[in-house]
Amino acid sequence: MSAVRGQRLCDVVEGDAVPQTFIPRLIDLWQAGQFPYDRLIRPYPFEAINAAIAGSRSGATIKPVLRMEG
Repeated sequence: MSAVRGQRLCDVVEGDAVPQTFIPRLIDLWQAGQFPYDRLIRPYPFEAINAAIAGSRSGATIKPVLRMEG
């Protein structure tokens, strides 16, 4: 975490989760129909990066996913 001009910036990568148990658990929940991740993401072509950012900022998109073709 760092402070710049009175603002704080922090990041989280899987929180306190242990990937070896967390990811298989998410897969189990998805397979059981209890984790509809497909409703949380919205794919965008890379060329629509500005639309992805706008959707994220407005709340219209929970998790934008940029796709690079080629």
